[in-house]
Amino acid sequence: MALPKAKEIVSANPVVVFSKTYCPYCVDVKKLLQQLGASFKAIELNNESDGSEIQAALAEWTGQRTVPNVFIGGKHIGGCDTTTAMHEEGKLIPLLTEAGAVAKSSG
Repeated sequence: MALPKAKEIVSANPVVVFSKTYCPYCVDVKKLLQQLGASFKAIELNNESDGSEIQAALAEWTGQRTVPNVFIGGKHIGGCDTTTAMHEEGKLIPLLTEAGAVAKSSG
């Protein structure tokens, strides 16, 4: 049941971060999204009763076993490095805007 649940969460939210509360990379990604003013849903796998099943399902679905596992607009983005690199390349904000996670800036 973990995979359908994960897919449901991803399709229901513009941005999802599958995370663990104690993971410094997860903290960095969530901090970055907050700084950008993006609304996102963080699923803390270490607080979920089926967290390990969800993590296994994500690995099966995306090929990525590690957290943070970031989805924007229903698309798998990757982890902390990928998300940060996209931001540095100026690709993250347009993606967040397109997904409806950040309000379009007037300018």
